[in-house]
Formats: sequence, structure tokens, C-alpha cells
Amino acid sequence: MDLAQTLQLTGDVPFSIDWEITPTYTFTMFESWGGKNGERIRNNDEKFYYFYVDGWEKPFGLYLMERGVKHARIMARIKAPQELIDQCAADEGRSISLDKSYAVNQAMRQWLIENIIDGHNLSLVESLIGEVIREDLTTKLPGKEVVTDDLISRTVRSNPLTFSDDELKEAIVAGKYFDSSTNPEGGVESFLVDNGDALTVTERVTGIMWQRGGCDLTNIHKVKSYVDELNHQKFAGYSDWRLPTIEEAMSLLGKASNPKGLHIDASFSSDQPFIFSADQRRPGGYWFVDFKQGATFWASGTIPGGFGRACRSTV
Repeated sequence: MDLAQTLQLTGDVPFSIDWEITPTYTFTMFESWGGKNGERIRNNDEKFYYFYVDGWEKPFGLYLMERGVKHARIMARIKAPQELIDQCAADEGRSISLDKSYAVNQAMRQWLIENIIDGHNLSLVESLIGEVIREDLTTKLPGKEVVTDDLISRTVRSNPLTFSDDELKEAIVAGKYFDSSTNPEGGVESFLVDNGDALTVTERVTGIMWQRGGCDLTNIHKVKSYVDELNHQKFAGYSDWRLPTIEEAMSLLGKASNPKGLHIDASFSSDQPFIFSADQRRPGGYWFVDFKQGATFWASGTIPGGFGRACRSTV
């Protein structure tokens, strides 16, 4: 049995690893219609496979990715030597966009060929296809009937703005928001209540109602369409849902991580570990809030690089 059979990739198209693809290269290849060497990929059903190092949490991991036009799926985790994995990240250096996905280097490529591609040591391959983990969304929050008259309300900006890197750092510090990188000593008061609909919670200090779940990994255009659809369907009975500003999303961040590993209350689904904000970045891109890292970062927004979680004002 080989890697393709292990991952049930036994269709009409032969399975092969494309060693030229890197996480950075996927933007021009799959999302901006660049293709290889500028040649546009026209077949939406065509799939490509490559290895990459995920550095979002420690220890870093090595994964096999399936990519296509507007399509991304992690197929397997590869149990490579940790020192080889770490060296891939060290060789590539820090991404200016805070993206923590790294290309495999020559040493890792050789190890993969010898042990996985040619060596067929499939005990080193952990398939992630079809892996379903049912999340416990039971909330320990007080109900919406709780009286919170003693809370001091705080007004948070709801209109989208554009920030440079330095301007956002200044806003985070000025607002006293927690950010593990920019303002690790920060943190604002929060009081969440369960609205009893299994769909939403409300933060009483800011008066913002939040979707507990959200949408899957997507781009800025589709996340806006997702919010439009929430309003069209009157999600939870309301039609004024929107993307949160960076401050609104950061008002949920706390120093401590919950049992799901996120710096946010456990009443929120872990399926949206980092989300789009409504704010843009100068000179380009969009700002995101990363609940897993407890930080902000930016990315182009035109590729599937973030999840969506909507909010609405109640006051």
C-alpha cells in the first residue's frame, strides 16, 4: 500500500507530489488565477498535493495539503523528526504577514522521498480525512435574564476603518486590549450571557451580540456574502448582522486560553480559531483576530485565509 491508497486517493488522475508548490505560491496559483509560470488553471476539479510545515502552535507539524481552485484540505499529518520540521521554519524566517506556514527544505524533501514516497513507511502517516470531532458547546454562562446593572458599559467602534501596522498597535495599546504580541499585559472586562437559543451569546459591557459559530475558511468576498445570507435568513431572529471591527473582536480576548486552546470563552466554537475583521490594512490586506494565538495579524483577504463570525449591536 502506498500513500495514495492510504489516503483513498485512487481516482482516475494519478496522485503525485508537487515539490514546487509552497504556501506562499498558493495565492498566485489557486486564488488569483495565476497558475504555474503564469499559466491559468482552468479546471476547477484539478487537485495538487504538497507538503508544508504548520507553525501555528508548538511543536510545529508537517502536513500534506490538497489544493485546487478555491479549495484546500489537510490530508494527513506526517511524523517526521522534529528537528527537521523546525529547521524548515528556521530556513524560511518570519513572515511579514504573520502567516506561520512554511515550505519544506531540501533536507525534509529528501527525508520524505526516502521514508514516505519511495519507502512507503505508512506508520509515519496519520490520515486526517473524515476526522470528525464533536465539540461540546455546553455553556456555563448565566442566562439572559441575569441583572447586570452594575456593569460599566464601554462603547466600541463598529464602523470599519483602515489601519497601518503602527496605527493598529497604537489602537490596541490605547484601548487596553490583550494582544500576546503587542500588549501582553492588556485585557478588558467582559461579561457574556447565554441567550438560550444555542446560536448566540451577548457581551453585556459592549452590548454586542455574537454568533457562537461561524463560517468555514474563506476569503473576504465570501465571508461578506455569508453575512448577507445570515441577514437574509434573519439568523437568530435578526437581520442586522455584520463583521466585527478589530476592537470588537479583541474585546473577547483574554490572557488565559480555554480548554479548547483559544483565548476566548469556551461558549464559542473552536471551528473559527481566527476570524476576519471588518477593518482593512494600509497599504493592503485585511486585519484578523487570532483567538488561538491571542493576537492580530493581516493577510491579503483575497485567498481563503480566515473564518467568519458575525456580530450585531444591541444598544
